[in-house]
Amino acid sequence: MSRVSFYTLGCKLNWAETSTLERQFHQRDFTTVPFEEPADVTVVNTCSVTREADRKCRNIIRRALRANPDAFVIVTGCYAQLRPDEIAAVDGVDVVLGADEKFRLFQLVEEFTKKQRTQIEVSCIDECTSFGPAFSATERTRAFLKVQDGCDYSCSFCTIPLARGRSRSHAPDDVVSEAHEIARRGFKEIVLTGVNIGLYGQDRESSLLDLIRRLDRVDGIRRYRISSIEPNLLTDAIIDFVGASNCFQPHFHIPLQSGDDYVLGKMRRRYRSRTYEERVARVIDCMPHAGIGADVIVGFPAEDDEHFENTYRFLNELPVTYLHVFSYSERPETAAVEHPDHMGGRRVIESERSRRSKVLRILSKKKEEEHYRRHLGGEREVLWEETPRDGSMLGYTDNYIRVEASFEAVRAGGVEPVVLQSMTGRGTVQAAAAVPML
Repeated sequence: MSRVSFYTLGCKLNWAETSTLERQFHQRDFTTVPFEEPADVTVVNTCSVTREADRKCRNIIRRALRANPDAFVIVTGCYAQLRPDEIAAVDGVDVVLGADEKFRLFQLVEEFTKKQRTQIEVSCIDECTSFGPAFSATERTRAFLKVQDGCDYSCSFCTIPLARGRSRSHAPDDVVSEAHEIARRGFKEIVLTGVNIGLYGQDRESSLLDLIRRLDRVDGIRRYRISSIEPNLLTDAIIDFVGASNCFQPHFHIPLQSGDDYVLGKMRRRYRSRTYEERVARVIDCMPHAGIGADVIVGFPAEDDEHFENTYRFLNELPVTYLHVFSYSERPETAAVEHPDHMGGRRVIESERSRRSKVLRILSKKKEEEHYRRHLGGEREVLWEETPRDGSMLGYTDNYIRVEASFEAVRAGGVEPVVLQSMTGRGTVQAAAAVPML
């Protein structure tokens, strides 16, 4: 058998797509080996959300070539779409595939034989109409199912529309069929992923609400999560449905980016802080125990000290339970870089970006601990992961509390109610089965 290795950078969507590529190789009698072990083909699926992501992509490619100089190297993903010539200039790269080409790999590459020139297959992103269904899995418990790709928004800091094209949705019948297949394989939880998942169905005379109503009826799937949804697209109907569902979990990740309205305007976000605050309040009113995460960008050119303090106060007073904090990164071809005079501010130096990130990460830790402590002594349902770590089982409750217990093979991979006993000091909560095993 020929050997193939993979390396994935970036979001869960990339991981889902890499898993689909891996299945295509398996159908052609390839066997997967760990990255940096001898392989006939190496596939690197890239990210380009920050400058650091670009740098890491180049380093990973070089690592692959140092470990295995004879491997046939294929590079795809967002960085490949945005900067194919940069990647092709790295010695040893054999093929560069764009967004519309990645799932046609075996049509575009006739043989995995190194040639003198790099093969570049990257079409204009405006012509990208294919979807490329995909799902990935962790162990035998949780699967990430791609239901939407691309984005119709034009946030001034973001390159994703340039890398993935316009919003497009997987056909509802096909999504449901894939959910049945995931259930047949024994997975208990599905995380719905996409670039801007709230846009699902707008190209198909459907909606995200229509889709989750259908998925809720799939036998065998105990839990669903919506990976991330814009606040202006998180409707009352979606919140109410999740609140009443036995399968959709009381957990929302709602991107914020800034708590200051001036900065949100310069970012070209489609809401202001009042809308975000109302959406969070609506979730808590419907599901008081819900876990709520937020993305925040610090150091955007329009963000001065006062604007940052406004964001800090806004988040400190908001009942969100954790933050994903990112330092602003200048991305070519975005409005924030191409038209800096329109941003109304000056460049925030790197050290100040780092300081603001640290401040918000401390706040995130505080909020997460408050969320955990608020539920101590209570009973929640957890999905245990199958692989033990240092003798413990780990898992997440329905409302996204990380819990652990002594490993018991008979319980691993199952869903069960547990009592949340105490904080462990390791960022988890000690849990015990609510109903002891007989």
